[in-house]
Amino acid sequence: MIYKTISYNGKNIHYQDEGEGNKVLVLLHGFLNSLEIWAPFTYSYMRQMRVIAIDLPGHGRTDTFSEVHTMDFMADTVKAVLDAAGVEQCVMLGHSMGGYVTLAFAEKYPYLLRGFGLIHSHAMADDNETVKRRLESIEQAKINRAAFILDFVTALFDETKRNSLHSEIKEVGDISIETSIESIAAAQRGMADRPNRLNILENADMPVLFIYGKNDPRIPIELAMAQATLPSYSEVMLLDHVGHLSFIEERDFVKLRIKNFVNSCYL
Repeated sequence: MIYKTISYNGKNIHYQDEGEGNKVLVLLHGFLNSLEIWAPFTYSYMRQMRVIAIDLPGHGRTDTFSEVHTMDFMADTVKAVLDAAGVEQCVMLGHSMGGYVTLAFAEKYPYLLRGFGLIHSHAMADDNETVKRRLESIEQAKINRAAFILDFVTALFDETKRNSLHSEIKEVGDISIETSIESIAAAQRGMADRPNRLNILENADMPVLFIYGKNDPRIPIELAMAQATLPSYSEVMLLDHVGHLSFIEERDFVKLRIKNFVNSCYL
């Protein structure tokens, strides 16, 4: 396991860099998670490609930088990691919040991408009701951080699988419980502040991968499929009986789909 840390704006960014070769896959986790969420993928792929997983600001072992972590700022921290790692081009995949960061990165640094993907994520800005819920969640976390995190994590899984995935839910909860109130607030404010980036999908001149679950409580299937038609070249994986964490709920299928997508981006 090769973990590294770089200094950025006087704070630390933590990341994992495994494998080698011309193919580079960058994995960005979602809200409350860390690079550890990608461990099964990192270790599976590292013999075939280089895999870089990053703790986004306020998550995992990366410091909290400010009261608001915008998606653009997070994209800049990802760029700093890739510069330090000497990466000239990559395929970037982001889950949920990580997808928002991926879109911001694609807008700011498209020349660094051979392709990108959204895993249970989308390019729309938050509507007023969603912004309200995000701000309310900060207050809920202040009252009882552990209860907020446990409820949040459990709801991400398809409810028909929660009993069979008890150990996986616990594992995600154990990762998420490390997130501080300050980091929860900074991320929620940053997500609430993000712009609409449908134009990034419409104008993408590279392959785009979309992975969704039919029972995702956070991404309506109609929204998912509508945006998947926007790029000139897109691949879509739609999974039955899957919630918001397909890469855990149906790990083997998703693992193969991602590997094939990365390979296609390097043809």
